[in-house]
Amino acid sequence: MNKYEGLNKSMVQQFAPRPGRKPLLPSLSKKAQVALMCRMLTREGWNEHIAGHITCRLDDGNILTNPWELAWEELTASDIVTLNPEGEIIDSDWNVTPAIGLHLQLHARRPDLHVAIHNHAHWSGIWANLQRVPPVYDQAGAYCGVDLPLYNEYEGTFENEATSLSAVEALGDAKWALLANHGSLVVGKDLRQAHLRAITLEWRSKRAYEVELAGGGAKPLSDEEVAKVSIADDNGFPFCWEAMARRELRLDPGIVD
Repeated sequence: MNKYEGLNKSMVQQFAPRPGRKPLLPSLSKKAQVALMCRMLTREGWNEHIAGHITCRLDDGNILTNPWELAWEELTASDIVTLNPEGEIIDSDWNVTPAIGLHLQLHARRPDLHVAIHNHAHWSGIWANLQRVPPVYDQAGAYCGVDLPLYNEYEGTFENEATSLSAVEALGDAKWALLANHGSLVVGKDLRQAHLRAITLEWRSKRAYEVELAGGGAKPLSDEEVAKVSIADDNGFPFCWEAMARRELRLDPGIVD
């Protein structure tokens, strides 16, 4: 039995409220958290030059997002742009991607989600180009369950409103999707949940590709086995988001400026 078997919702909740003697992170503005998310996912392979966009809906309905001109690896809190629900810039001289409509439509149609992430991620992008769903081979690839929709009606980039709307409709109530010949899409109720989904998708995709390079033949985990080791708690893996955020802050404390 692996050490995570049986890690169910009650056990996660038991440990999550007790982080230890010291704060796991300093107090961070929401813009700083979004900038950290961009840095954290860059390191995970969500780093196709200046492509990709993260949106985070605030309690007042406004939306935070990364600027079009800057790569995720260089963003700081002061670069994060605030939009109104219609996508109009409120507080920045930066531009936002023309493909932001995909996110605006997601937020409008899915009141349960507050974070949406799209990029041409490295490992999951391979499977998107293969138009195949990667199997789950280990516990880290199983954290967010098995189901992974493949949206395979690629009609171009998401600047077109009809194209982005069809992608939103195809996603339905799923937590993530592969976009055939394009990239990856992850949504979540908050940054922590979306982070776990994004890194799990990339790990799952990487491991599955490595198994194929090794000649295949390995047996994927069954759906029942995946259910045993998946993280049932909506808040994600305890302390993981904070640990990855601390790593970025050690490398560049100026992220939060």
